[in-house]
Amino acid sequence: MIEIIFGPDDLTRIRFARSPLEELVHSVPVLAGTRRAVVHRPWLEFATGRVRGLDLRVLRALAQGPRIVPDFLAPPPEALTGVFGDELEAIAATPGAVVRTALEELGEGDRLPAVLRPLYEDPERELPGVVDTMAAYWRAAIEPVWPRLRALHDADIAHRAGQLTTGGLAKVFDDLHPEARYEVDRLLVDKPAHSARRSAGGAGLLLVPCVFAWPRLLVLHNEPYQPTLTYSPRGIGRLWTEERSGATAEPLGELVGRSRAALLAHLDLPLSTSQLAAYLDLTSAAVSQHLSVLRRCRLVTSRRSGRWMLHQRTPLAGELLGAPAQRAAPEP
Repeated sequence: MIEIIFGPDDLTRIRFARSPLEELVHSVPVLAGTRRAVVHRPWLEFATGRVRGLDLRVLRALAQGPRIVPDFLAPPPEALTGVFGDELEAIAATPGAVVRTALEELGEGDRLPAVLRPLYEDPERELPGVVDTMAAYWRAAIEPVWPRLRALHDADIAHRAGQLTTGGLAKVFDDLHPEARYEVDRLLVDKPAHSARRSAGGAGLLLVPCVFAWPRLLVLHNEPYQPTLTYSPRGIGRLWTEERSGATAEPLGELVGRSRAALLAHLDLPLSTSQLAAYLDLTSAAVSQHLSVLRRCRLVTSRRSGRWMLHQRTPLAGELLGAPAQRAAPEP
């Protein structure tokens, strides 16, 4: 469990931001295939050929850790919209000691991947090369789709800001992510493999929508950074609409309907009804109705986890969707 304690000053310092760098970093495991995401298949088809020839070994090792991403790789943006060049400069200026500390956490002692050893041993020499690789990757894979990503960020931030105005943080976290909940003066994030407790200390909280983080919730809690949550924005189901004519879900959509096919495409990992409603811009009632039909057809399973009912597609649904076989996610 990660616990962030808020004081009176923190509640006046809640803000949202867009980060090109966050999208870049979290797209890397999607491209590498270590984070399953059928919903991004149109982007994968677009990006795979464009990054051919780039040496992404170090970037992949940094970005696709099973639990964490090094803090220095995606520092919180200072403004509403992070400027990509400024974000890269912030990485390039990271002190060597900070890089080593983050890599020690990533490698959990002596298990640091061999490809990262040169960066650990001489950050000042190796970090500029990492930054150059990120710049080339951005130009090839993310910059062409950034306007589309930003539009989704804008819509989500407008929605969440309205929630914050009308209902405070409790309203924002009602449907942000099943792992996060707000209780009076603290934010609790259910990460069974990770334990941390921090006072926000007047820094407040930063909320960053990130398309390629889907369906994960990522937490930056280490000092001196501002506490930050990176979450999946609403409407992801519509993100690649124009590219979906040949996408995986299309033939299945002709059989079961586009909304139900889209639900199945999102359910490679367990998601709640409210998450699905947000991602697909449907009402919770409509999602519940579709899920009931899919359960009766043995295409979806549902189980309760605390206050959430989580849904996941079955292997049969994966076969119909044309998705790679997946293992059931472990109990939280």
